[in-house]
Amino acid sequence: MKIGIHGKQFGPDNVQFIRHVLKNLQQNGAEIVISDSFQKILNKNEIVVESPQNYAKGDDLNSLNALITLGGDGTLLDAITHVGDKNVPILGVNTGRLGFLATTARENIDSALRDLLEGKYSLDVRSLIALEVNDKLFNGFNFALNDFAIRKKDSTSMIVVNAYINGEFLNSYWADGVIVSTPTGSTGYNISCGGPLVLPHSDNFIITPVSPHNLTVRPIVVPDKSKLSFTIEGRGKNFLVSLDSRLATVDDSIELKVQKADFTIKLIQLEDNNYFKTLRQKLNWGLDVRN
Repeated sequence: MKIGIHGKQFGPDNVQFIRHVLKNLQQNGAEIVISDSFQKILNKNEIVVESPQNYAKGDDLNSLNALITLGGDGTLLDAITHVGDKNVPILGVNTGRLGFLATTARENIDSALRDLLEGKYSLDVRSLIALEVNDKLFNGFNFALNDFAIRKKDSTSMIVVNAYINGEFLNSYWADGVIVSTPTGSTGYNISCGGPLVLPHSDNFIITPVSPHNLTVRPIVVPDKSKLSFTIEGRGKNFLVSLDSRLATVDDSIELKVQKADFTIKLIQLEDNNYFKTLRQKLNWGLDVRN
């Protein structure tokens, strides 16, 4: 089995754990292919992998059976840009804090790797959002699993985001910004700004204002077949746009268009994990002493 490995910077408390993961995979016959960026981090921490193979972001990963991310949700979101439309399933191993997407806990790593190598898992297929602009941004990696967002940058003043659905005017958001979230991303930036929880396979987008300056403005759920477009106004001329955790600066001449991506991402779902369990454990959803 050919397994990709990707991670980000980690602290001293994770050195032995990552050594253990790599050793476990190799001892069980897995062929390991490590991202270039993570290989540099392993070298810096003196973690040696026998006969390592490496890949660079943008390489064709079709030969991989799976990609393991070692870190938190941010690491998994970063790996989305490595996998793209190659249909490589991703297993997120949580060495961070929340681990809502990277649900495999450190204490369960041996059984998780065994199940992975034995094929004892299901695939959770998630939709993505794609950005189309009249300027080249994000170096061609114009998609996100969680959300697309527009935010103010150079001024403390609010901005005005004019939003359209399928060419029809929706609203002018006088706010600090606007988020367009996938159902997967509804538990992220969206929920922290008062947006609703939406189940992963609900086939929609959530448009949520960030600190709106009008109390009548509320989040709205729209079909993910919709084509959304935005223009931006403000006292400043530069604004931030983001795809998951990746940022770019744009000016007020730009028109931003988003729609559902034409490919999906597959998350590896082990037998003892499910979405509602993760909601309860990670977000304390429904927490009540009576439960």
